[in-house]
Amino acid sequence: MVLDVLPCYVVCDVSFSMADHLDEVNAGVREFRGVMHADRRATTQVRLCVVVFAENPLVVQPLRAALDPAEAITPRQESGSDFGSAFTLLRATIEHDVQSLKARRMRVRRPMLFFISDGRATDPAWPTALSQLTAAPWCPEVIAFGLGAVDTPTLDRIGTSRVFLGRDGVRIGIALASSVARTVLRPDHV
Repeated sequence: MVLDVLPCYVVCDVSFSMADHLDEVNAGVREFRGVMHADRRATTQVRLCVVVFAENPLVVQPLRAALDPAEAITPRQESGSDFGSAFTLLRATIEHDVQSLKARRMRVRRPMLFFISDGRATDPAWPTALSQLTAAPWCPEVIAFGLGAVDTPTLDRIGTSRVFLGRDGVRIGIALASSVARTVLRPDHV
């Protein structure tokens, strides 16, 4: 039997402007793991990768089962939020992961990218990197989640599928779990 897999990427801005919100992000990832634990089908399908960025992006948890403990997301002593370099790293990471999963004879669902930030990019060329990411053959569904003093128009451009705002009372774990559930129900494969 061929296993269906949903690669899910949690991407978090860890710059100075987000430092006060990272406890909420970590609680949301734990809550998401709790929801995945309760759904047997999701536990076999969902793989989770965690990427952080400020001036530079970093994969802090490579793609693995969503039930595996996630690395705590910590702030960086960097003031910039370089969205473009994060999108460029994600493009390479997702492409590698999709090829690796397919090489292991898994059916790969359209990846999901959950982007957490206040939307205050410091690099003006980030839209080009986002366009390259979303134009890839394995184009991820992008959900944006805004925390703090949110630049809503920027997050609206990033969230190609949906945008959630913490100020509306939405919790990260619930938004992430509902986005995964909605994606799992779709028959999209890459």
